[in-house]
Amino acid sequence: MTTRRVTQNDKALDAFMTTKFQIDAMLERLKALSDDHFETHPDEINWGDVGTLNHYASLLREITDGAFKEGEHAA
Repeated sequence: MTTRRVTQNDKALDAFMTTKFQIDAMLERLKALSDDHFETHPDEINWGDVGTLNHYASLLREITDGAFKEGEHAA
């Protein structure tokens, strides 16, 4: 029975690490996009760009609030 538990744990660990690598890749892409000012030029920024960036920030805030138990996820 111990072997079965280890096998299930191994599968869970593999799935966890796969998802972690996916998150790491997404974060790297977002960081590169941010470093490039989200592919905008200061002279061309408009309110649509502001809205888009606020939307991204809102989604990321939802993730960080959940991860760090802040905001509506605070205990």
